[in-house]
Amino acid sequence: MRSAGYTGGMSEHSRSYHQYCPIAHALDLVGDRWALLIVRDLFLGPKRYTDLREALPGTGSNILTARLKALEGASIIRRRTLPPPAASTVYELTPHGQGLEGVLTALGQWGARSLGARELDQVVSPESVMLAGRALVAALAPALGTARVGVRVADGDGVGETFDVRVEGSAVVAVTRELVPDPDLALRTDVETLYAVAAGRLSLSEAVVDGTAYLSGVPGLAAVAVGDGNTSGPAHAGM
Repeated sequence: MRSAGYTGGMSEHSRSYHQYCPIAHALDLVGDRWALLIVRDLFLGPKRYTDLREALPGTGSNILTARLKALEGASIIRRRTLPPPAASTVYELTPHGQGLEGVLTALGQWGARSLGARELDQVVSPESVMLAGRALVAALAPALGTARVGVRVADGDGVGETFDVRVEGSAVVAVTRELVPDPDLALRTDVETLYAVAAGRLSLSEAVVDGTAYLSGVPGLAAVAVGDGNTSGPAHAGM
């Protein structure tokens, strides 16, 4: 089964499950190691090859090149040359590739349920953090209506990510790294708490009460976000 807009496929040298099954077909396209992480890292905007190499340090150049070629052949990503003065070649998701958003969100929520504590040698992906933040704010969006949500997430080293999530019409419409001043709602937390809340293992209200999350902003909006008005928990150490 091929969805509308699909124009590519596996190369003749690629492995296939050879099953007439939508799940098997999807795995033929994105089931190779690193493939979905490349898709994850392109969800928030185009990236150069060097950006992807830096974001995925465990990949060798030959593996990354092969995955990019396969994803491009499957019409999941495409290459584009930026206009001058940049004139750089970037990779970006096609509309067909953007259709994986729900899959990545569901997979991330499922994986977060058994993720456990971070190990010392594990990298924290900025894209993973921002997508989890997007999912968390998307769950709050119906109650928020229209708002700018500033999110600050610390990792175990005290260095983390800051980003802005824009909500319009009770839906997330944009996520950017530029944290706007004086957002309508500001959330500070750590990466483990963010993943737990985004996955539904912990409510935002519970995180505020136990001191691993802190909300501030427009009077009343934080109370709407947690649903019970309790936003008095302290910020997590290192924020």
